[in-house]
Amino acid sequence: MLRRAPYICHRCSQTRQVVVSVRRHASYSTSAATLLRDRPPHVAIIGSGPAGFYSAYRLQKKIPDVRIDMYEQLPVPFGLARFGVAPDHPEVKKCTETLIDVAKSPHFNFVGNIPIGDEAGSLPLTAIAPHYDAILFAYGASRDKKLGIPGEDLNGVYSARAFVGWYNGLPEHADLNPDLLSGDTAVVIGQGNVALDVTRILLAPLADLRKTDIAEHAIEALSKSRVRDVKVIGRRGPLQAPYTIKELRELMQLPGVGFKPPPESWDDLMQAERKKLPRQLKRIAELLEKGSKTPLDSSEKAWQLGYLRSPAAFLSQDSKSLAAVGFTQTTYVEPASSIITGDPQNDLNAIRAIKVKSTETKTLIHTPLAFNSVGYKSEALSGMADIGVPFDKNTGIIPNDRWGRVLSPSKGPAGPLTAGHVPGMYCAGWVKRGPTGVIASTLDDAFTTGDILARDWTDGVSFANHNDTGSRGGWQAVKPEISRRGLRPVTWNDWQAIDAEEIKRGQALGKVKEKFSSVEEMLKVLDA
Repeated sequence: MLRRAPYICHRCSQTRQVVVSVRRHASYSTSAATLLRDRPPHVAIIGSGPAGFYSAYRLQKKIPDVRIDMYEQLPVPFGLARFGVAPDHPEVKKCTETLIDVAKSPHFNFVGNIPIGDEAGSLPLTAIAPHYDAILFAYGASRDKKLGIPGEDLNGVYSARAFVGWYNGLPEHADLNPDLLSGDTAVVIGQGNVALDVTRILLAPLADLRKTDIAEHAIEALSKSRVRDVKVIGRRGPLQAPYTIKELRELMQLPGVGFKPPPESWDDLMQAERKKLPRQLKRIAELLEKGSKTPLDSSEKAWQLGYLRSPAAFLSQDSKSLAAVGFTQTTYVEPASSIITGDPQNDLNAIRAIKVKSTETKTLIHTPLAFNSVGYKSEALSGMADIGVPFDKNTGIIPNDRWGRVLSPSKGPAGPLTAGHVPGMYCAGWVKRGPTGVIASTLDDAFTTGDILARDWTDGVSFANHNDTGSRGGWQAVKPEISRRGLRPVTWNDWQAIDAEEIKRGQALGKVKEKFSSVEEMLKVLDA
């Protein structure tokens, strides 16, 4: 049964319906050494973003007295909801209100400022695993997908992920200092939600941004920016690009910002009669052809969508700084008009999936500033193999049975529902399915993992340390090792003190909050 979940923010509830049942999940046979389930499970969750918190939320609903310790490398929680959502989208950040409810349980423990891994200054997984019935990996995607083309390391070429982290106050990218002064043109490679977020931040009126929780160093840099023209380039066409109608409309309605049509005609780019398009694609076509609310000839700034262009090289005149981006033009393998059957859903899927191939035609855009926005990628935590958890470097995910159970590499490719499960090991979010979807889809995915972990426990499935039927020590057993390594854990109460100070700083500036952009600043609050 599909129903709207009352704990989803308003925006998410408008976006999609969420599956809240696991009745169709495949059964998982119990071990001969079935545990006596006379106590709640003790679960360690690695990562405190939406995937981690929504998994915890679901576990608490299924097993109210479940013990959960959530480990986070930063002193502050919420991951992508704090550092990835655009500051001018406060409605999306309202999901943190639900996440906060998770922490109200007396059986929930936030352990911040504790990096997980074998590196110096980190806590090894081998120090955690013996003290839990289950470990749930939900740490997201922290690296960029590389284009793999010449010049990617030139000055002036930035990761869109790093730029988003910079304007959102992520400590890792607080010192990015993007050069917004060298020219009036910027190129964004990619046409997904992050690409359009970057475009909007570069062009949005400062008066609107100042009211948000955007980092103050970003406001200062944007106030001096010379960028007036942003070109958003994709390798496929306008009906295949991953943007949404809402994201396009936001940019079309920016005050003082005009929309410059692509050099090709819309007919050449869409290659289909508008009236024959599925409704969703017809609305996109109409919006693009209608253009911006601000006429181009009276606009202060402008943006342009470019299609059928695949990045080929970042070019320089001095071998140091970006001067231009070179593209190879692509063309459709087949036109949209040739695959339209009249079945809306089939046509939507078929048109979205139209492939392109490279041509011999080359194009060039002169610019000193470019952002790579073609996706993120998860990385393995060092020490995963030591506790039997595999990682697929090619796909950037932990191999799992699609419900969230980690698959054992020693069992071979026995099929998605019958391959061996690493006892007590689960995953959720982008490290489970890849870096796709929005917070609403992460919620759905995390609920699935939470449901299956709870079901495995009540069904008597073999968990970690199954030869020991006693209670796990959890955080209390891990604390001595953290102390021995000289690490400083941050509690939920500590985080609330940091949050209160950020709100106070923001009020002084007339904004929602002013986030600390370094771990040192955060910890100073706790020492005051």
